[in-house]
Amino acid sequence: MSVADHAPKEFQQDIFKELREEDELVLLARGLGLLRIVTNLLHSYDAAGNNLILLLGADERENTWIGEALAEHAAISMSPKARGLSLVNTDVMSVATREKMYTQGGIFSITSRILIVDFLSNLLNPETVTGIVVLHAERVVATSLEAFILRIYRQKNKSGFLKAFSDSPEPFTSGFSPLSNMMKNLFLQKPSLYPRFHLAVAKSLEGRKKAEVIELEVPMTDAMKDIQLAVLECVEVSISELKKGNSGIEMEDWTLDSALHKNFDTIIRRQLDPVWHRTSFKTRQIVRDLTLLRNILGALLSYDAVNFNRYLDTVLAASQPPPGSNKQNQSPWLFLDSAHTIFETAKRRVYAGKLTNADLTANPNAVPDSMHPVLEEFPKWALLAEILQETEQDMYLNPITYDGSNGSILIMCGDQGTCRQLREYLQTMWVKVEANENEEQNADDSTPSASFMMRRRLRNYLAWKREFAKVSNALFSENEKAINGATDQRSGQSSSRGKAPPSKRRRMRGGGTTSGDRSATGALRTAGDRDAHLASLMAELQPTEIENLQKGEIAFDTLEDMEEYYELFDMNELVVVHPYEGDMDEHVLEEVKPRYVIMYEPDAAFIRRIEVYRSSHSDRNVKVYFMYYGGSVEEQRYLSAVRREKDAFTRLIRERGNMAITLTSAAIAPEESFLRTINTRIAGGGRLAATATPPRVVVDVREFRSSLPSLLHGQNIVLVPCMLTVGDYVLTPQICIERKSVRDLISSFTNGRLFNQVEAMTEHYKSPMLLIEFDANKSFTLEPFADFASAANQGANATPDLQSKLVMLTLAFPRLRIIWSSSPYQTAEIFAELKKVQDEPDPVKAVSLGLEDGEDAEARTFNQVPQDMLRVVPGVNEKNLVRLTLQVGSLFELANMEEEEIVGIVGKVAGRQIWRFFNRSVYDE
Repeated sequence: MSVADHAPKEFQQDIFKELREEDELVLLARGLGLLRIVTNLLHSYDAAGNNLILLLGADERENTWIGEALAEHAAISMSPKARGLSLVNTDVMSVATREKMYTQGGIFSITSRILIVDFLSNLLNPETVTGIVVLHAERVVATSLEAFILRIYRQKNKSGFLKAFSDSPEPFTSGFSPLSNMMKNLFLQKPSLYPRFHLAVAKSLEGRKKAEVIELEVPMTDAMKDIQLAVLECVEVSISELKKGNSGIEMEDWTLDSALHKNFDTIIRRQLDPVWHRTSFKTRQIVRDLTLLRNILGALLSYDAVNFNRYLDTVLAASQPPPGSNKQNQSPWLFLDSAHTIFETAKRRVYAGKLTNADLTANPNAVPDSMHPVLEEFPKWALLAEILQETEQDMYLNPITYDGSNGSILIMCGDQGTCRQLREYLQTMWVKVEANENEEQNADDSTPSASFMMRRRLRNYLAWKREFAKVSNALFSENEKAINGATDQRSGQSSSRGKAPPSKRRRMRGGGTTSGDRSATGALRTAGDRDAHLASLMAELQPTEIENLQKGEIAFDTLEDMEEYYELFDMNELVVVHPYEGDMDEHVLEEVKPRYVIMYEPDAAFIRRIEVYRSSHSDRNVKVYFMYYGGSVEEQRYLSAVRREKDAFTRLIRERGNMAITLTSAAIAPEESFLRTINTRIAGGGRLAATATPPRVVVDVREFRSSLPSLLHGQNIVLVPCMLTVGDYVLTPQICIERKSVRDLISSFTNGRLFNQVEAMTEHYKSPMLLIEFDANKSFTLEPFADFASAANQGANATPDLQSKLVMLTLAFPRLRIIWSSSPYQTAEIFAELKKVQDEPDPVKAVSLGLEDGEDAEARTFNQVPQDMLRVVPGVNEKNLVRLTLQVGSLFELANMEEEEIVGIVGKVAGRQIWRFFNRSVYDE
């Protein structure tokens, strides 16, 4: 049986045949069935049996997909040797279990951190591996664990296969000759590119089986257009302010078009990172604001009018400064006229004031005393109802009996929130709210409407707003107390001169609704916030008899007695609402077999999935309705995503044409060169060392989360992974090093962990060292971390800053040496220097240090996350942490223990502190 038969499309079969013959990187356009190709390839090896294949980089959902697909393939082909997919993705799985699994063979999806430790400790010999399959190849950068794994694999195993896959071409196009660099990291020589415009792909998808696509451009309402235009103006102003304030940085991509993409603020942050400590407060604020403004743009098209207004309320509340602070702390965009338009228009979409012409004539600036609901509906809702009616008529008039499709309708949208919104709309669109005038009701009777749903949402919003106002006022009064307390302390001297601080009166009034500061930020821009307004709205929104008859919003169902109340749906009458989920959407199409697909929001990859689905099943007719708001950010985002992917593939094709053949450096074994040089500066009596044995470093297994072990291996240093109690790296019998990033250093000082770690190193090693390592892409200075110190720490009781703490640490431990490293690259060089002409460390001794008599290091292999959580609990230190982890099963168990039980484990003082922490009420002062 040909396994390639499982790959239905011609281009997929071409890729499959190529992959069986040679190692290569496959770069596929999104939506063209990447996982299907991977599954077919894995099954071909699985069916053959006696293989040990490792799958790297797969996430949880991909593991589920591949596991199910392999089981299905094995059942169809009835291969006796097929074993399916085994997961090795947790530290809990013991070493012995893993060793047994590896010897039996099969296909293993394994996390990088476990695999690298198993490779280095020789639990899994790379020479026994048949091959490695890498998913998400775009993530394999030079310092990643995956690149480290592939380097070890290629050094020790020249014959095993190596295949890499990616459906994201954009990361392969940034930087200098990015494709060839990526190929070096992957230890591959041949890239294979399959964009949508590839001849084989186009031929496969554009034949006679092409899916019928109806494109529907929906006009936005005037209010939506106004808000979108205002937000885009705010974005444009923010970008121009950024450009003004940061002139020395590459700004080619800082455009309004780029700002629509989800990673725009990440790109800007990455560019500003090296000089982040020198950027002004205003620049940092604008970078944060760009993320917020982009979220508002997305919310405008996905949240209904009521929820959008609620979201803007929270945005405004979060932007408020504490009372008494000056306006410079405010986000600059809030002072623009466009911001006023956004908040005004968003409110007008939900409710408006009742004003008669007489009132306006008497007072043109009159504020209405009562409000009435407006509740603007999304234009897409009415169109969706229209499409559903059309499909119903179509199915009635043209019943296709000999068709592989069900009569079901699949509605695809952007996220779960939109799914819930559409489900509620479809359930309630025929519910009529009683109108005051009969004529109006009769005229409106036949059309679906969201008025019931929107009225319910507005009632919920008003109840929420009342509570929100209480919480907001409470927070402001808390802030005011803190500020006034600080003011009283500071104004001790000035009040002795009989003079109060000039801003005292304004501060006292800051928490009230009439605060001059707060009104300037836009909190009181519009009518509609007063209690009278809310009460009048609630009166108008009292549920009618018809509304009371409707069931409440869908709640959690425990599914008890499921068999009695539930049955399988009839697929011919089913409307399925589902969010886009990448490759998982192929499963949805295969299972639902829809005759009609409504794409509520545009997604280029899903259109391709439908093309592949339709051309794979000639017996299934699919009609696709493709909806988008004309002239909206949604349309622009979709078009520019398609254009960027096409441009990326074009550049990759051009680079591949000019690319030199990559010779992988892994071919040179470290033993072939003398790694130790004769040091002529050794004093008399010293020993001369020239040996071909490579240097060795004992590494704590938890350190494999960082890139340093990979770089040390690149320096031809042999790594011995162990579970160390003292230190992170043991370089020689005398030198032990504790590695800290700056953030980790700050937290270790805060919870006292560093003191215990240095104390243990000083006790067991002659030369204890603390390595402070900075990020390679950021500035080599402590300045960026100075803003961690809050303003409250500036009084008499201020905690010492980082440098002072380091001084205190060196005074407490005179033998401690501190190494400053600008990046992991420099750290690797420092380690190589420190190891020159030194004895090698003993791994067995390094593991035994710090353990109590008779204790096994293997018994200390505990889950790391709960240990990190425990470390920050008051009363827990490194010594009693060990006792707790050995004697208590989980954090849940510890939190529910009695005080006497905890005291029995860790002692009276620490036990009382721990018990109090877990039993303290969150409402206490």
